[in-house]
Amino acid sequence: MVEITILSDNTVARPYPRGLRGEWGFSVAIGDVLLDTGQSAAIHNAKLLGVPVEEFGSVVVSHSHFDHTSGMLGVLNVMNQPNVYCHPDIWDHRYLDRDGQFDGAPLGIPYTKSTLEAKANIVEHRDPVEVANGVYALGEIPRKHQDHVIGKVEREDNVSKDPIMDDQSVVVETGDGLALVLGCCHAGLRNTVEHAESVYGGDVRYIIGGTHLIAMDSEEIHQIADWLARKLDLLVGAHCTGTAAMGILIERLPEIFEPAGVGSTIQLDGV
Repeated sequence: MVEITILSDNTVARPYPRGLRGEWGFSVAIGDVLLDTGQSAAIHNAKLLGVPVEEFGSVVVSHSHFDHTSGMLGVLNVMNQPNVYCHPDIWDHRYLDRDGQFDGAPLGIPYTKSTLEAKANIVEHRDPVEVANGVYALGEIPRKHQDHVIGKVEREDNVSKDPIMDDQSVVVETGDGLALVLGCCHAGLRNTVEHAESVYGGDVRYIIGGTHLIAMDSEEIHQIADWLARKLDLLVGAHCTGTAAMGILIERLPEIFEPAGVGSTIQLDGV
């Protein structure tokens, strides 16, 4: 059995235990693996929920954006020199843009590699890698279909549109198919699902996390709903799924869609 518990999210899913905090960000415990660290509330919420993050051995970084990485130092301060799995591009300087105009506000991870190396074993990878028994960091995802990129990236004094090639998700092997746990899915939902299936040779039956449907219009969301209805047993939407998309999915996929927030727990049969 693999237990998946959301520790940081835009909303709180339940009124107890008292004091759970929501924030614009995402962090989720997958067994004894942590995917992302939110902005600041993950450790606070983990303590209230009884999730022993201090005993975990691995952290997976879905991508560099601050709402998934600002809590990293606080997380590493309570862990014992864990492995941190990430794409090598997460250290690039990222900036916000609005309506196609350069904004200049920092968007990326607020720590240097050397700062985190003092507290963790940094494992940079582009290919899939096993981070725990039956749990994998998917690595760089090919973009055959629409993706959802935002912001600018600075490389060699040149600022350009950011392809967010560091975006990755976590794959969990279950007894009846694959589960995908998403951070923001900037690589695109179809791309991520198809890549996971091609690498691990099974069907994705469960999707949990930030789907970035917030970036799609109503027609596109309905098309995705049609596609997901033929594939999934469970779709748990959080973070960047967006309220409009959640409304459509609740209506279109009432038997498989569940909204989520801090404190939501999903149990899956592991391998």
